[in-house]
Amino acid sequence: MKKTLLIGAALLVCTLSFGQTGTGYGIKAGLSYNENGDLISSVGDAGQNIVDGAEGKAGFHIGVWGKLDLTKLYLRQEQVFTRTQSTYALDGSSTDYNISKLDLPVLLGYKIIGPLHIFAGPAFQYTLSNDLDGVSVENVENEFTVGLNIGAGVNLGRLGLDVRYERGFSENEAEFVSNNIADIQGRVDSRPAQVIFSLSYKLNLSAKK
Repeated sequence: MKKTLLIGAALLVCTLSFGQTGTGYGIKAGLSYNENGDLISSVGDAGQNIVDGAEGKAGFHIGVWGKLDLTKLYLRQEQVFTRTQSTYALDGSSTDYNISKLDLPVLLGYKIIGPLHIFAGPAFQYTLSNDLDGVSVENVENEFTVGLNIGAGVNLGRLGLDVRYERGFSENEAEFVSNNIADIQGRVDSRPAQVIFSLSYKLNLSAKK
């Protein structure tokens, strides 16, 4: 836990320092619709795997950002706490899979016309926790992973609105064992595939729009 807090504090300082020396910095929050990868389970010693795809559910995020303008281009760095949810059919019932993670997107953007802009870039991710209802879940295979963000947005004064798609580059599985008498075990792919809607607010008055 202390390691996680130290990593978060260090990234927060880096993000704010970057923003203060560039065009601007601020805060952001929003909602997302996420679907993780497949859940593969088996019951007892039957040896037959059951593959179930995820059903998406709403999640949320909150964080900070810093942006450096480069004429028509810009570089934007974010540090975001994200909570995602997906649902699987496990043992005949609906089971929620919740993941908390720290995202660090590094985005290169292009200003198209007026307030409209597009952007893309890698998102470095650190998994803080994962929980599958009623099931003991081991740690994910890789706590640090990389994904892709791509999207578009508009800036309206100090407010910004954007929508983006995030996808993990590779599978990142976590093993689980059911706590009930059915003796269900398997693995679930925690790789995100989500559509993200964000509202951002610029804090420094002197920065360009």
